[in-house]
Amino acid sequence: MSTPEAPRPSGVQETSGSGARTESGTSGASGASGTNATEATEAAGETTAAAAPSPAADKPPARKVSWQQLTVVPALLVVLLLATWLWFQQADLDAISENALAHGQVSTALQEQIELTAISTFFVLIIAIPVGILLTRRTFRKATPVVMAIANMGQATPAIGLLALLVIWLGIGRRAALIGMIAYAALPVLSNTIAGLKANDPTLLEAARGIGMSQTGVLTRVELPLAVPLILAGVRTALVLNVGTATLAVFGGGGGLGVLITAGITNQRMPVLVLGSILTVALALLVDWLASLAELLLRPRGLDV
Repeated sequence: MSTPEAPRPSGVQETSGSGARTESGTSGASGASGTNATEATEAAGETTAAAAPSPAADKPPARKVSWQQLTVVPALLVVLLLATWLWFQQADLDAISENALAHGQVSTALQEQIELTAISTFFVLIIAIPVGILLTRRTFRKATPVVMAIANMGQATPAIGLLALLVIWLGIGRRAALIGMIAYAALPVLSNTIAGLKANDPTLLEAARGIGMSQTGVLTRVELPLAVPLILAGVRTALVLNVGTATLAVFGGGGGLGVLITAGITNQRMPVLVLGSILTVALALLVDWLASLAELLLRPRGLDV
């Protein structure tokens, strides 16, 4: 007789089944996890690619100057000078007027006016800006009231009186005129430099020091760039002041367009007086326009709103 085959224990079947099920479940879970990990990696790659700045994004946008800023003032100056030239074409000039305007005296006076303005403004910048920086440092801060009082005296004194005192002290010549112009125009640059540096946010300066920047680095890379708009506004004011003050240099032997103005007044010749006055006004407007463009272009791009 054949012996009946012993049945397999149920526990073994269940274990095998559960093992099979476990293996299949694990395989399915591993496959799902692999798929999810791949998708997550691709998504992270896309996010990283989207977040990574492109070279074009790093480049700051070009500063734009409107056509009104470029054309309005030059157009007005062209109209003013053209109208003056047409008026002179039909004006009846006598021998005294022709003698005052002949032999290149107009171009010489204009050149002297420009030189006086440029030289005096240059010395104003190299004197007033460093002094303004020093007066905002802790070591020299106590000297601020004294220096500001001297600068205020230089501008509060009438320009013609200041020039007369300098001529008595230094004698007739361009040097006295230049010193008077420098003393008269130093206040706007000095006060704006101090105001611009004091207006900086102290937390920004502390943050710059916190990342290891030196005092010189904080000054040149943080404080001065933030103060540039106010400093440029002071320079623009000083330029216009110097153009007007340069006409008084004639009383100290400094030349300039004041030669034409005084000749027109003393000789009672209206064409000479008008020409000197219009050239002074046109030069002041031109300098102010150029300074406004420089103020716009030299302003740090990070401060543009």
